[in-house]
Amino acid sequence: MRRKIPSSASLQAFDAAARHGNFARAAEELSLTEGAISRQIARLEALLNCKLFDRMGSRVKLNPVGACYAHHVHETLERLERDTQYIMGMPEGSKNLDIAVLPTFSSRWLIPRLNSFNSLFPDITLNIAARTDPFILPGSGFDAVIHFEHSAWAGMRMLFLFQEKLLPVCHPALLTDSDVNQQLNELPRIHRRQNPDAWHHYARESGIHLDNPAQGVWYDLHEMVIAAVMAGQGIALVPRMYIENELSCGMLVSPWPASDSLSKKFCLVKPTETGINEVALESFERWLLAEMNTPASTA
Repeated sequence: MRRKIPSSASLQAFDAAARHGNFARAAEELSLTEGAISRQIARLEALLNCKLFDRMGSRVKLNPVGACYAHHVHETLERLERDTQYIMGMPEGSKNLDIAVLPTFSSRWLIPRLNSFNSLFPDITLNIAARTDPFILPGSGFDAVIHFEHSAWAGMRMLFLFQEKLLPVCHPALLTDSDVNQQLNELPRIHRRQNPDAWHHYARESGIHLDNPAQGVWYDLHEMVIAAVMAGQGIALVPRMYIENELSCGMLVSPWPASDSLSKKFCLVKPTETGINEVALESFERWLLAEMNTPASTA
């Protein structure tokens, strides 16, 4: 049965018109006439059997159906362009892997170690995208994801990588000779928005009194939190593996115990079938496990 797929010309015309809200500017972007844009939109609406724009004189505005469709069309065109660029940039005989990774893990742990992977597997191009929230892996365009355990990965193959444990850290200039637990209570607290109760849990677990555990500034990512700590803005709970170098050279300090309960299991999550990238993914998996067992000082 023949698929009902609009022509690429109609989709590009619709995408441009949707973004600009104007057929003339869409025509300018695509080096077409305004009439050509209008005809492509008309063909698309005829295929869909519905209107996508409300016309108000020379102006056009997406209706609710058009707005919804425009979002999906734009994502599809972007992904198609990205995939095309990937294929165009691949040397003959090479393989591509697309891995989704938590932002701070990618910037502070994974990417700094990739010289080793590239040396061992020069025929594998590793493309990394940041994803903060869990998502449905099949159909996402990713070969695998490095993330914490979550119900979104149900039915996927999961390989345990490490246990994330949080540690209170601050800039050494903030500490004095007074009692460190008292200073923990008095220092400005920095929070990660995705873990709003972390300081409450830490106070209860450690037995260190905190007058108001929720007080302080809030950031989205561990990377932001670490930057704030490095700037001497306060104290934060961050995964030790992200700051091993800063601790070893004295740029950050932590005279307090790490948390045992504030932890997450991180895994390499793979679909049940990886197809043509299976061998490349197995190579990445072996390398990843080896790096997990490599001391930070030698990475």
